[in-house]
Amino acid sequence: MMNSKWLQSQQDLIRVQAVSWRQNRLILLDQTALPRHEKYLELESTESVISAIKKLVVRGAPAIGVAGAYGAVIAALEVQALPVHERKAQLNLKLKAIEMARPTGVNLSWAVGRMSKICDAWTGPVDKDLVELLIDEAIQIHQEDIDSNFKISNFGTDLLTEGPVLTVCNTGGLATGGIGTAFGILARGFRTKKVSRVYALETRPLLQGIRLTAWELNQHQIPYTIICDSMAASIMRREKISAVITGADRIAANGDVANKIGTYGLALLAKAHGIPFYVAAPVSTFDLNLKTGHAIPIEERQDEEILSVLGENRPEFEIPVWNPAFDLTPHDLISAIICERGVINTPNQETIRDTLNRETV
Repeated sequence: MMNSKWLQSQQDLIRVQAVSWRQNRLILLDQTALPRHEKYLELESTESVISAIKKLVVRGAPAIGVAGAYGAVIAALEVQALPVHERKAQLNLKLKAIEMARPTGVNLSWAVGRMSKICDAWTGPVDKDLVELLIDEAIQIHQEDIDSNFKISNFGTDLLTEGPVLTVCNTGGLATGGIGTAFGILARGFRTKKVSRVYALETRPLLQGIRLTAWELNQHQIPYTIICDSMAASIMRREKISAVITGADRIAANGDVANKIGTYGLALLAKAHGIPFYVAAPVSTFDLNLKTGHAIPIEERQDEEILSVLGENRPEFEIPVWNPAFDLTPHDLISAIICERGVINTPNQETIRDTLNRETV
């Protein structure tokens, strides 16, 4: 049972609200403009929501799920301009388009799926009454993510021993509805004097580490150092890293994890150096329909994301590029998965099932 003092301490950790809902508009902090510019976009069309998800205006599996839920409300608002007999079919098409905006993270399809169930069960016309139900469900999805972040940070901090921690990509308030998953553990760990410094990978090619995680670490006044992705092995050998903590975009039934490209390499390095490797993610990130991670679709993105580093020095000849946004970390490299229902040590199909079958604490 959460006491009021603990809850207030958690609320105090929130520094940013990347996704919000106001006057039938989805408000997103434009993460492509960070860290120099803090700019908010107001979206009121399905197309603009899909575009924002694809262009990484909003990113991070939990935050994308919350945005997708609010996008479903916008879709229901839009179809009310159509003849009554066309609304349901068009709404279903819009929901499917939102769901397919990005393929790897399961939170988007999970959240839109919850919204779709309400629409499927609705027997009347698509009208303001249905919209009100959808708004309530979207707010509930958002609040559940906030609550799960608090619990994950609590469980995760208890696992830590004192010292510096290494992380990749961004898993904070920018990537979730609340204080973050892995980042929430870092923030609470710093407050409880377990995290002395964060080593954050720059996270090529879109630099979510140096652009976004550094921005959030700075807001929390947590000591940190940014390192290039290729420096992870050297810092593990040089410093006594107490843990590696990452987020996740999808977790298969056996505990295989899809996360930002580079995560698999970190897991291998952590094992080689005897460092605990933790994954922090809400229950909504688990996809128990997939037996192993090999069935997880891995999004491949545009060549330009890698080639842009050349700037004006780009050659005239064509440079072949492979740009997967995520990779797969086998469950046997993971020390524990931390979710809102507890810590899953040595994750496998049995330990995951047992933990997820618990009631939320």
